[in-house]
Amino acid sequence: MPQTKVEIRSLANTSLAVGSSGPRTVTVDRSKEAGGLGLGFNGGELLLLAIGGCFSNDIYREAAKRGMNIRSVQVDVAADWGGEPVRAQNVCYTVKVEADATEAEILELIRHTDRVAEIPNSLRFATQVRLTDAKAQATREL
Repeated sequence: MPQTKVEIRSLANTSLAVGSSGPRTVTVDRSKEAGGLGLGFNGGELLLLAIGGCFSNDIYREAAKRGMNIRSVQVDVAADWGGEPVRAQNVCYTVKVEADATEAEILELIRHTDRVAEIPNSLRFATQVRLTDAKAQATREL
């Protein structure tokens, strides 16, 4: 698979940022309670959306391989936040799929997709995340 890349650029003098990948964008911000404007998704919400979005997309991919027509998909994702350092814990999701298939076939599709979905597997198998470069642009001298 080719490498995926996203960019996050904050608006000047604000916590509000725009995340982009090619021509698609999403707003990213801190909640008002955390000192942001509350105008975009925070990082934790984006993580959970990535899990749910991946699973939803992969249901369609895996169903197509089986010749199964999907009518609708609902994925609800939740997590607790804690620990030192703070991180997502107890991440879980529920899935409801309506398809032109038997209940057993749909449940097998859901179980199979749970085994092959890329984002959940990236978290389950502890994908390494590392900072590869850092630059600072000072606006004042000491």
